[in-house]
Amino acid sequence: MQEGRMNEHMSAGLFSSYKVPDFFCELMNSGAGSDPQIEMIRSRLNALPPDDLRDRSAIAEQEFYNHGITFTVYTDRDAIDRILPFDLIPRILQQKEWQTIDAGVQQRVRTLNMFLHDIYHDQKVLKDGIIPRDLVVGNANYARIMEGVDVPGGTYVHISGTDLVRDEQGNFLVLEDNARTPSGVSYVIENRHATLRVFPEIAAGIDLMPVDEYGMRLSSALREVAPAGVDQPQVVLLSPGIYNSAYFEHVFLAREMGVPLVEGRDLTVENDRVYMRTTAGLKPVHSIYRRIDDNFLDPQVFNPGSMLGVPGLVSAYRKGNVTIANAIGTGVADDKAVYAYLPRLIRYYLSEEPILSNVETHICGEAEGLAYTLANLEKLVVKPVGESGGYGLIIGPHATKAELETFRASLLADPSNYISQPVIRLSVCPTLCEGGLEARHVDLRPFAVTGRSTWVLPGGLSRVALRRGSLVVNSSQGGGSKDTWVLAS
Repeated sequence: MQEGRMNEHMSAGLFSSYKVPDFFCELMNSGAGSDPQIEMIRSRLNALPPDDLRDRSAIAEQEFYNHGITFTVYTDRDAIDRILPFDLIPRILQQKEWQTIDAGVQQRVRTLNMFLHDIYHDQKVLKDGIIPRDLVVGNANYARIMEGVDVPGGTYVHISGTDLVRDEQGNFLVLEDNARTPSGVSYVIENRHATLRVFPEIAAGIDLMPVDEYGMRLSSALREVAPAGVDQPQVVLLSPGIYNSAYFEHVFLAREMGVPLVEGRDLTVENDRVYMRTTAGLKPVHSIYRRIDDNFLDPQVFNPGSMLGVPGLVSAYRKGNVTIANAIGTGVADDKAVYAYLPRLIRYYLSEEPILSNVETHICGEAEGLAYTLANLEKLVVKPVGESGGYGLIIGPHATKAELETFRASLLADPSNYISQPVIRLSVCPTLCEGGLEARHVDLRPFAVTGRSTWVLPGGLSRVALRRGSLVVNSSQGGGSKDTWVLAS
């Protein structure tokens, strides 16, 4: 059915040999036959000669490299700077699809902030048995120093990235919440710039929602939640420094926000107040967007060997003299085991049904979940709860018997470290490959900014699994990205 629909529109040209497997295709299914803007985009793309598309793609990737738009891959011997592979065929979302995503992301952010306030204060959610106490207070990311601390506006998660996938019916499902230091928003903005530079005729006359206001929105949100009584709050972005894999993004965001980019050595704490060292002397700092993990923020409280943080920062924070975004201790909210309880938490705190559903999840720390996972290991995706970047997981249908048995032993040795989920038949997008356009699996990470209220960046980071048949889209595992177009009407 999909192929018939495609051939009706694309019997010749760039898409003539594009074969869609039995998956939901973002370009061929979305708005098929009903949205004139999507039809126009497909028609314009179809008219492009493949060699012209390759030339434009090469120009875009060279510009990324020339502008230093890179991430660092660490090997046993070297640190290698690479560009995130970029595919020029945009991913398109209709306005009604985006409205559902926007509302669903905002709902989850509200819930996460209420959950974090609760667990660090009255812990009603634990007393009412909505989520197991050990799963929260026994979590490695639970920060006892946050107990009883009031944060401005009740906002713990100022910047979030919600990972979404789309199933074979086109439904969006939440794969995980990223509530600590989500990365990748710089690519959302740079991908749009690159697409419009090398593909101006494809977007001409198309009403797209803009992505350029992210920096302004983030800076404004962090000023909103600065300590009370400050007329002109000073915001800074705290980076681990040039050797961090996402350093390009730190530089990019500081520029977009119009705030200083600092490292731990640039800040000092005096009388429980934070200052930035400048050529004109010490200058007060009121809000810190940190891209440093909790464990490295303050050597007086966390890792005493940390050279990245600021001695005394936690004391200043606890006394309400500085805002840290995201708040210390938010990692407990994006744990993959806690994620399984988000639908219950939404009902508990908001008395609403989830707008975006979770992927069905089995918690291996519970007897029933472990038994199910062991009995169906070859059919499931099994992930460690604390890892990111696609590390440490196994995709049962793609694993060998030996790999499954090795993983089974790890699972039995530490079941509470794992959750399992069914293999979702992820949606695909046409992607330029060596042999022409081929279908490749994609996910989506919308970014939300929260001060006193929440705003969601239209679109998000569409990551694409460039290896044929692969479901792993992470850049560290060979994935790339696409520009995400949200139609404004």
